[in-house]
Amino acid sequence: MKYIFGPLASRRFGMSLGIDLSPDEKSCNFDCIYCELVRATKIEKIANPPKVDAVIAELKEAMCKFDFDVITITANGEPTLYHYLDELIDAINEIKGEKKLLILSNASTIERQDVRDSLSKLDIVKLSLDSVNEQTFKKIDRPMKSIELKNIIDGLIKYSQNCSNELVLEVLVVKGINDKVEEFTLLNRVINQINPARVDISTIDRPPAYDVEALTYEELYTLSKEIKNQTVFIATRKNIDAKKESFNEDDILKTLSKRPFTKADIEDVFDAKTKERFNSLFAFGKIEIVKVGNIDFFRTV
Repeated sequence: MKYIFGPLASRRFGMSLGIDLSPDEKSCNFDCIYCELVRATKIEKIANPPKVDAVIAELKEAMCKFDFDVITITANGEPTLYHYLDELIDAINEIKGEKKLLILSNASTIERQDVRDSLSKLDIVKLSLDSVNEQTFKKIDRPMKSIELKNIIDGLIKYSQNCSNELVLEVLVVKGINDKVEEFTLLNRVINQINPARVDISTIDRPPAYDVEALTYEELYTLSKEIKNQTVFIATRKNIDAKKESFNEDDILKTLSKRPFTKADIEDVFDAKTKERFNSLFAFGKIEIVKVGNIDFFRTV
Protein backbone atom coordinates (compact mmCIF):
# COMPACT_ATOMS: atom_id res chain seq x y z
CA MET A 1 0.00 0.00 0.00
CA LYS A 2 1.20 3.51 -0.77
CA TYR A 3 -0.82 5.66 1.64
CA ILE A 4 -1.71 3.29 4.51
CA PHE A 5 0.80 2.00 7.06
CA GLY A 6 0.65 0.01 10.29
CA PRO A 7 -1.07 -0.70 12.55
CA LEU A 8 1.59 0.59 14.94
CA ALA A 9 1.59 0.75 18.72
CA SER A 10 1.31 4.42 19.68
CA ARG A 11 2.55 5.64 23.06
CA ARG A 12 -0.48 7.90 23.32
CA PHE A 13 -3.41 6.59 21.29
CA GLY A 14 -3.30 2.78 21.22
CA MET A 15 -2.97 0.74 18.03
CA SER A 16 -2.91 3.18 15.12
CA LEU A 17 -3.61 2.61 11.42
CA GLY A 18 -1.83 5.45 9.68
CA ILE A 19 -2.57 7.48 6.56
CA ASP A 20 0.43 9.19 4.96
CA LEU A 21 -0.71 12.05 2.71
CA SER A 22 2.81 12.74 1.43
CA PRO A 23 4.49 9.34 1.02
CA ASP A 24 7.06 10.35 -1.60
CA GLU A 25 8.69 13.37 0.07
CA LYS A 26 8.72 15.54 3.17
CA SER A 27 6.04 18.24 2.97
CA CYS A 28 6.13 20.64 5.89
CA ASN A 29 6.07 24.34 6.70
CA PHE A 30 8.28 23.72 9.76
CA ASP A 31 11.83 22.38 9.93
CA CYS A 32 11.81 21.22 13.54
CA ILE A 33 15.22 20.50 15.00
CA TYR A 34 13.91 17.28 16.57
CA CYS A 35 12.24 15.87 13.43
CA GLU A 36 13.32 12.37 12.38
CA LEU A 37 12.70 13.18 8.72
CA VAL A 38 15.52 14.40 6.50
CA ARG A 39 15.95 18.14 6.05
CA ALA A 40 13.88 19.59 3.22
CA THR A 41 12.73 22.94 1.86
CA LYS A 42 9.75 24.30 3.77
CA ILE A 43 6.57 24.41 1.71
CA GLU A 44 3.00 25.76 1.97
CA LYS A 45 1.11 22.84 0.39
CA ILE A 46 1.63 19.18 -0.43
CA ALA A 47 2.75 18.76 -4.03
CA ASN A 48 0.89 16.15 -6.10
CA PRO A 49 -1.61 15.36 -3.33
CA PRO A 50 -3.18 11.90 -3.52
CA LYS A 51 -6.78 11.62 -4.63
CA VAL A 52 -9.28 10.97 -1.87
CA ASP A 53 -10.67 7.92 -3.69
CA ALA A 54 -7.20 6.33 -3.79
CA VAL A 55 -6.67 6.85 -0.07
CA ILE A 56 -10.13 5.52 0.80
CA ALA A 57 -9.68 2.43 -1.37
CA GLU A 58 -6.50 1.48 0.51
CA LEU A 59 -8.09 2.32 3.85
CA LYS A 60 -11.05 0.03 3.20
CA GLU A 61 -8.69 -2.80 2.31
CA ALA A 62 -6.64 -2.29 5.48
CA MET A 63 -9.72 -2.06 7.69
CA CYS A 64 -10.71 -5.56 6.55
CA LYS A 65 -7.29 -6.97 7.45
CA PHE A 66 -6.27 -5.37 10.73
CA ASP A 67 -7.49 -4.73 14.25
CA PHE A 68 -6.73 -1.24 15.58
CA ASP A 69 -8.02 1.58 17.80
CA VAL A 70 -7.59 4.75 15.76
CA ILE A 71 -7.18 5.88 12.16
CA THR A 72 -4.42 8.49 12.16
CA ILE A 73 -4.13 11.16 9.47
CA THR A 74 -0.51 12.20 9.11
CA ALA A 75 2.08 12.96 6.46
CA ASN A 76 5.80 13.14 5.92
CA GLY A 77 5.37 16.61 7.33
CA GLU A 78 2.15 18.53 8.01
CA PRO A 79 -1.19 16.90 7.01
CA THR A 80 -3.25 20.12 7.10
CA LEU A 81 -1.32 21.23 4.00
CA TYR A 82 -3.25 18.53 2.08
CA HIS A 83 -5.63 20.25 -0.33
CA TYR A 84 -8.47 17.71 0.03
CA LEU A 85 -8.35 17.33 3.82
CA ASP A 86 -11.99 18.27 4.46
CA GLU A 87 -13.22 15.89 1.76
CA LEU A 88 -11.01 13.10 3.09
CA ILE A 89 -12.27 13.52 6.67
CA ASP A 90 -15.88 13.34 5.47
CA ALA A 91 -15.14 10.19 3.47
CA ILE A 92 -13.41 8.46 6.38
CA ASN A 93 -16.22 9.34 8.79
CA GLU A 94 -18.64 7.54 6.48
CA ILE A 95 -16.76 4.22 6.76
CA LYS A 96 -14.89 4.22 10.08
CA GLY A 97 -17.70 2.82 12.21
CA GLU A 98 -16.67 2.57 15.87
CA LYS A 99 -13.04 3.48 15.20
CA LYS A 100 -11.80 6.92 16.19
CA LEU A 101 -10.31 9.36 13.70
CA LEU A 102 -7.20 11.28 14.74
CA ILE A 103 -4.89 13.85 13.14
CA LEU A 104 -1.31 14.71 14.12
CA SER A 105 -0.66 18.36 13.29
CA ASN A 106 1.93 20.99 14.16
CA ALA A 107 -0.89 23.60 14.58
CA SER A 108 0.72 25.91 11.99
CA THR A 109 -2.59 26.42 10.14
CA ILE A 110 -4.96 26.52 13.14
CA GLU A 111 -5.46 30.26 12.69
CA ARG A 112 -7.55 29.48 9.58
CA GLN A 113 -11.29 29.05 10.06
CA ASP A 114 -11.54 26.42 7.31
CA VAL A 115 -8.89 24.30 9.03
CA ARG A 116 -10.65 24.62 12.39
CA ASP A 117 -13.93 23.62 10.76
CA SER A 118 -12.32 20.52 9.22
CA LEU A 119 -10.58 19.47 12.42
CA SER A 120 -13.83 19.77 14.36
CA LYS A 121 -15.09 16.72 12.42
CA LEU A 122 -12.45 14.41 13.91
CA ASP A 123 -12.66 12.47 17.17
CA ILE A 124 -9.19 13.41 18.41
CA VAL A 125 -6.99 16.32 17.33
CA LYS A 126 -3.33 16.38 18.39
CA LEU A 127 -1.76 19.82 17.97
CA SER A 128 1.76 20.90 18.91
CA LEU A 129 2.85 23.86 21.00
CA ASP A 130 6.54 23.50 21.87
CA SER A 131 7.00 27.03 23.20
CA VAL A 132 5.08 30.26 23.70
CA ASN A 133 8.31 32.25 23.64
CA GLU A 134 8.82 33.71 20.15
CA GLN A 135 12.59 33.27 20.15
CA THR A 136 12.43 29.69 21.42
CA PHE A 137 9.61 28.82 19.01
CA LYS A 138 11.68 29.92 16.02
CA LYS A 139 14.73 28.08 17.31
CA ILE A 140 13.03 24.75 17.90
CA ASP A 141 10.31 24.65 15.19
CA ARG A 142 12.04 26.74 12.50
CA PRO A 143 8.77 27.82 10.79
CA MET A 144 8.30 29.56 7.48
CA LYS A 145 8.65 33.33 7.84
CA SER A 146 4.93 33.83 7.19
CA ILE A 147 3.98 31.81 10.30
CA GLU A 148 3.54 33.79 13.53
CA LEU A 149 3.39 32.24 16.98
CA LYS A 150 0.72 34.70 18.14
CA ASN A 151 -1.62 33.53 15.39
CA ILE A 152 -1.08 29.90 16.36
CA ILE A 153 -1.88 30.62 20.02
CA ASP A 154 -4.97 32.66 19.10
CA GLY A 155 -6.10 29.88 16.75
CA LEU A 156 -5.63 27.23 19.44
CA ILE A 157 -7.73 29.22 21.90
CA LYS A 158 -10.49 29.79 19.33
CA TYR A 159 -10.48 26.13 18.34
CA SER A 160 -10.63 24.86 21.91
CA GLN A 161 -13.48 27.21 22.80
CA ASN A 162 -15.64 25.90 19.96
CA CYS A 163 -14.71 22.24 19.47
CA SER A 164 -16.57 19.31 21.01
CA ASN A 165 -13.95 16.66 20.24
CA GLU A 166 -10.81 15.74 22.18
CA LEU A 167 -7.99 18.25 21.81
CA VAL A 168 -4.59 16.89 22.80
CA LEU A 169 -1.82 19.47 23.04
CA GLU A 170 1.75 18.19 22.69
CA VAL A 171 4.89 19.87 24.01
CA LEU A 172 8.07 18.24 22.73
CA VAL A 173 11.06 19.17 24.87
CA VAL A 174 14.66 19.39 23.62
CA LYS A 175 17.61 19.64 26.00
CA GLY A 176 19.01 23.14 26.23
CA ILE A 177 16.24 24.68 24.10
CA ASN A 178 12.80 24.66 25.75
CA ASP A 179 13.61 22.71 28.92
CA LYS A 180 13.76 25.61 31.38
CA VAL A 181 11.24 26.08 34.18
CA GLU A 182 10.66 29.62 32.89
CA GLU A 183 9.52 28.18 29.55
CA PHE A 184 6.99 25.95 31.29
CA THR A 185 5.74 28.78 33.49
CA LEU A 186 4.87 30.71 30.33
CA LEU A 187 3.44 27.57 28.72
CA ASN A 188 1.23 26.93 31.73
CA ARG A 189 -0.48 30.30 31.39
CA VAL A 190 -1.27 29.77 27.73
CA ILE A 191 -2.24 26.10 28.11
CA ASN A 192 -4.79 27.04 30.76
CA GLN A 193 -6.27 29.56 28.31
CA ILE A 194 -6.51 26.82 25.70
CA ASN A 195 -7.69 24.22 28.25
CA PRO A 196 -7.22 21.08 26.12
CA ALA A 197 -8.54 17.65 27.04
CA ARG A 198 -4.97 16.46 27.61
CA VAL A 199 -1.40 17.78 27.56
CA ASP A 200 1.28 15.39 26.29
CA ILE A 201 4.85 16.17 27.31
CA SER A 202 7.42 14.26 25.28
CA THR A 203 10.99 14.37 24.08
CA ILE A 204 13.08 13.07 21.17
CA ASP A 205 12.16 9.44 20.54
CA ARG A 206 13.89 8.69 17.23
CA PRO A 207 17.20 9.81 15.66
CA PRO A 208 16.67 13.50 14.73
CA ALA A 209 17.81 15.34 11.61
CA TYR A 210 19.79 17.80 13.74
CA ASP A 211 22.34 17.29 16.52
CA VAL A 212 20.06 17.69 19.54
CA GLU A 213 19.46 15.67 22.71
CA ALA A 214 16.49 14.19 24.51
CA LEU A 215 15.56 14.66 28.17
CA THR A 216 15.30 11.86 30.69
CA TYR A 217 11.94 10.78 32.07
CA GLU A 218 12.90 12.33 35.39
CA GLU A 219 13.57 15.69 33.72
CA LEU A 220 10.25 15.55 31.86
CA TYR A 221 8.43 14.63 35.05
CA THR A 222 9.93 17.60 36.89
CA LEU A 223 8.91 20.00 34.12
CA SER A 224 5.43 18.46 33.92
CA LYS A 225 4.76 19.65 37.48
CA GLU A 226 4.76 23.22 36.15
CA ILE A 227 1.60 22.51 34.12
CA LYS A 228 -1.17 23.14 36.63
CA ASN A 229 -4.86 22.13 36.56
CA GLN A 230 -4.49 20.04 33.40
CA THR A 231 -4.58 16.35 32.51
CA VAL A 232 -0.91 15.67 31.74
CA PHE A 233 0.57 12.58 30.09
CA ILE A 234 4.32 12.01 29.85
CA ALA A 235 4.77 10.27 26.52
CA THR A 236 7.81 8.05 26.76
CA ARG A 237 8.76 4.39 26.46
CA LYS A 238 11.04 4.64 29.48
CA ASN A 239 10.08 4.25 33.12
CA ILE A 240 10.86 6.78 35.78
CA ASP A 241 13.55 5.93 38.33
CA ALA A 242 12.75 8.24 41.20
CA LYS A 243 12.00 8.18 44.90
CA LYS A 244 8.47 6.96 45.60
CA GLU A 245 6.28 9.48 47.41
CA SER A 246 4.07 8.87 50.45
CA PHE A 247 0.63 10.52 50.43
CA ASN A 248 -2.22 10.39 52.90
CA GLU A 249 -5.79 10.15 51.57
CA ASP A 250 -6.31 13.91 51.53
CA ASP A 251 -3.04 14.39 49.66
CA ILE A 252 -4.05 11.79 47.08
CA LEU A 253 -7.40 13.44 46.44
CA LYS A 254 -5.89 16.93 46.32
CA THR A 255 -3.19 15.78 43.87
CA LEU A 256 -5.64 14.01 41.56
CA SER A 257 -8.00 17.00 41.61
CA LYS A 258 -5.18 19.16 40.26
CA ARG A 259 -3.59 16.60 37.96
CA PRO A 260 -5.17 13.26 36.99
CA PHE A 261 -2.73 10.32 37.04
CA THR A 262 -2.29 7.41 34.62
CA LYS A 263 -1.56 3.88 35.85
CA ALA A 264 2.08 4.52 34.99
CA ASP A 265 2.09 7.69 37.13
CA ILE A 266 0.71 5.74 40.07
CA GLU A 267 3.40 3.06 39.72
CA ASP A 268 6.14 5.64 39.29
CA VAL A 269 5.17 8.13 42.00
CA PHE A 270 3.25 6.37 44.81
CA ASP A 271 4.90 4.12 47.37
CA ALA A 272 3.27 0.84 48.45
CA LYS A 273 1.21 2.32 51.31
CA THR A 274 -0.02 5.17 49.11
CA LYS A 275 -1.13 2.65 46.48
CA GLU A 276 -3.18 0.86 49.15
CA ARG A 277 -4.83 4.16 50.13
CA PHE A 278 -5.44 4.95 46.45
CA ASN A 279 -7.09 1.55 45.87
CA SER A 280 -9.32 2.10 48.89
CA LEU A 281 -10.41 5.54 47.68
CA PHE A 282 -11.12 4.09 44.24
CA ALA A 283 -13.16 1.23 45.72
CA PHE A 284 -15.27 3.71 47.73
CA GLY A 285 -16.01 5.81 44.64
CA LYS A 286 -13.88 8.82 45.58
CA ILE A 287 -11.80 8.37 42.41
CA GLU A 288 -13.02 7.68 38.88
CA ILE A 289 -11.50 6.74 35.53
CA VAL A 290 -11.80 9.05 32.54
CA LYS A 291 -10.49 8.10 29.10
CA VAL A 292 -8.80 10.80 26.98
CA GLY A 293 -7.36 9.84 23.61
CA ASN A 294 -7.41 6.12 24.54
CA ILE A 295 -5.41 6.75 27.75
CA ASP A 296 -7.05 6.03 31.14
CA PHE A 297 -6.66 8.75 33.78
CA PHE A 298 -7.65 8.60 37.44
CA ARG A 299 -9.18 11.74 38.93
CA THR A 300 -11.34 12.77 41.87
CA VAL A 301 -15.10 12.48 41.52
